[in-house]
Amino acid sequence: MPNLEALASFEDFRAAAKRALPRILFDYIDGGSYSETTLKRNVNAFQDLTLDQRVMLDMSNISSEIELFGEKLAAPIILAPVGFSGMYAKRGEVQAAKAAYSHNLPFCLSTVGICSIDEVTQDAGKAPWFQLYMIKDRACIADLLAKAQDNGSKVLVLTADLQTPGARYRDVRSGMMRKLSVVEYMKRGLEGVMKAHWSYNVMLKGRPHTFGNLQGVLPENASFDEAWKWISQNFDPSVNWDDLAFIREHWKGPIVLKGIMTAEDAKLAVEHELDGIVVSNHGGRQLDGAPTSVSVLPEIVEVVDKKLKVLLDSGVRTGLDVLKARQLGADACLIGRPWAFALAAGGQQGVDRLLTLMKAELRTAQVLSGISSC
Repeated sequence: MPNLEALASFEDFRAAAKRALPRILFDYIDGGSYSETTLKRNVNAFQDLTLDQRVMLDMSNISSEIELFGEKLAAPIILAPVGFSGMYAKRGEVQAAKAAYSHNLPFCLSTVGICSIDEVTQDAGKAPWFQLYMIKDRACIADLLAKAQDNGSKVLVLTADLQTPGARYRDVRSGMMRKLSVVEYMKRGLEGVMKAHWSYNVMLKGRPHTFGNLQGVLPENASFDEAWKWISQNFDPSVNWDDLAFIREHWKGPIVLKGIMTAEDAKLAVEHELDGIVVSNHGGRQLDGAPTSVSVLPEIVEVVDKKLKVLLDSGVRTGLDVLKARQLGADACLIGRPWAFALAAGGQQGVDRLLTLMKAELRTAQVLSGISSC
């Protein structure tokens, strides 16, 4: 494990994760779709934004706290759903949730997490938000929603922009999205052995390596690769606004629709009386060439006109980015790659270190720009 106190930035956590993980897992987190143009632009778009530098203001009493869906948060930061993060660290979803809760921030569990919502709730001491992919088996969706509510999950994040997986070249090259030859399979095994800390803590001590929320749904005795292939083939391209009626029938809490990128879709979200939206291009992992999330945020905020909560993800790397998004009207930001890399670098302690840094960055930016309450 690296000296976590020496990690100061997103790039530091990314480099530490690259050293810790086999290539197949690092590329899955790090990569985007096609040429990864939107992935790169997401980050650059934040760097191009500015804040007013203010002086001679009393900034001795500032606050980063917000209220969201009836809960007070220490900062406008949410740990976004990240698929099978239990492969990045031993029972990774539990470790990440514990870190988030220690900072009084929400953790959102992916449908395709390694740890089930039962495990996360029990071991982390609190139910996470739950993220749902619309798959073809509606009975399975009903069961997932029932289980999440039985555990006490308060917020549902419905991912709308994965009707079909984007073309992710890195995952083809690494073998994530195809069957490996015998030689490639042997090389993958050797690489795992070379990552000694990961091999011991994840491959040996971190079992079972199954999609916990989908037990009983996936083909019996399916390998990890076979299970992922089944999931990819069962995303539902027929999903439309009428399907919200089915979701509402089985979910009684706030519903947040993730993947909104146009004012037109934002208007429809308001018309369908959703509780929130996430302005998101899926971190550049779906439609390459889509605009950056933060570039379309202002027009979406204007259209929504505070009729629902507007969250933002894709490209958020620092507390400074969070403040920029807040100044453009976002109620909060979701972070994905930052916490996934931090988890790979140092487990719960790594995520704790990341969140400590991001909250400090946010407060520093508030002081220097004269924003006492973000």
